[in-house]
Amino acid sequence: MLAQTRSDPAASAHDRVFRGLRTRIMHGDMLPGQALTLRGIGKEFGVSMTPAREAVRRLVAEGALSMSASGRVATPELSHDRIEELAALRTLIEVELASRALPRAHMALIERLQTINSGLTEMIQRQDPVGYIRTNLEFHRTLYLRAQAPAMLALTETVWLQLGPTMRQHYGRLKRKALPPYHRMIIAALRAGDEPGLRLAVRSDVTQGLKMLLS
Repeated sequence: MLAQTRSDPAASAHDRVFRGLRTRIMHGDMLPGQALTLRGIGKEFGVSMTPAREAVRRLVAEGALSMSASGRVATPELSHDRIEELAALRTLIEVELASRALPRAHMALIERLQTINSGLTEMIQRQDPVGYIRTNLEFHRTLYLRAQAPAMLALTETVWLQLGPTMRQHYGRLKRKALPPYHRMIIAALRAGDEPGLRLAVRSDVTQGLKMLLS
């Protein structure tokens, strides 16, 4: 039997909605407890109820959305215990990703990280929490891609996804004036080929950032 050559329009619409909502949630474009409806999603993305429902189902499975017994769909409101659990996961996985990335860290990567970090300063000046979260995750993802460990990176992104609305809520009320030093420490450790220093810098960046969510 010949393989099907035509793309499935329904599958394509579902994937577009899934990716669009996933990105918005991960970058903190929604606050904790924000309700969503299939009708609203369909209207926003210009799709029928079926792809909207499939996208929501996948996001619920990833922990990016919660669904009550009555069928109400909303972004998660995380307890302190849940935040601590996700913080522990980030620390374990991201330190390992950074360590694996170090042997493949070339000068172009370091320069790219410096450029992204400069963008974070701009987001602070603009008091743009969504832009800050998006740029911060871009910094980490750019480094971790060099680890060539797709399963660990996928797990990390799932954690980021669950934390997105909570980070937005926090950063939205945080009047930060300057960048924390940890990204500069990460870049310096990469430049020096200093694995212990890199692991410490990533651990400090992750744990200090998430401690603020519990304050």
